Amino acid sequence: MARYIGPKSKIARKFRDPIFGPDKYLDKKNYPPGQHGNSRRRKTSEYGTQLQAKQKAKYTYGILEKQFRNIFKEASRRKGITGENLLQLIESRLDNVVYRFGISPTRSGARQLVLHRHITVNGKTVNVASYNVKPGDIIGVREKSKSLFVITESLKSYGRNFSWLEWDSEKLQGKFLNMPPRDEIPENIQEQLIVELYSK
Repeated sequence: MARYIGPKSKIARKFRDPIFGPDKYLDKKNYPPGQHGNSRRRKTSEYGTQLQAKQKAKYTYGILEKQFRNIFKEASRRKGITGENLLQLIESRLDNVVYRFGISPTRSGARQLVLHRHITVNGKTVNVASYNVKPGDIIGVREKSKSLFVITESLKSYGRNFSWLEWDSEKLQGKFLNMPPRDEIPENIQEQLIVELYSK
């Protein structure tokens, strides 16, 4: 499966936001990368601002261009606000749901767990990271994988709860209750700028 494998600290510095998780290099150098990163830059154009918003969302969720465009097309076909639909569709991807449950500390780690067949949906193993989770679906850790160190350690240190998710720590499985409300999605993404970009 295609995925971004380039430098992450540079990307985080570009957006001045730890989009891949805690980053010591971003803390030390909170300015864009490159020879002139710490100098005054020209004002970004409207198109540039919209493009940055899209790029930030793509890198945050680990989605490449073609996939992202297809998700946007689906979001625009649905009823409601296109920007909110876009984020809800991305949030309901299996790799992201696994990350939200705390089964993995990062989205890239969650993707690996899905691809290596450690995750089940409604009791059946699913190894497609982009699988669309629906309200009512039960996402769990495969029985043989419940003792994996990376999973037990991640769950042990995870302390966040989301209203659209319900986790059973004994069974190591959780329920996707409903699509997440926009105001409860913690990522700093300006989805309206993405809509404006694709609407041109």
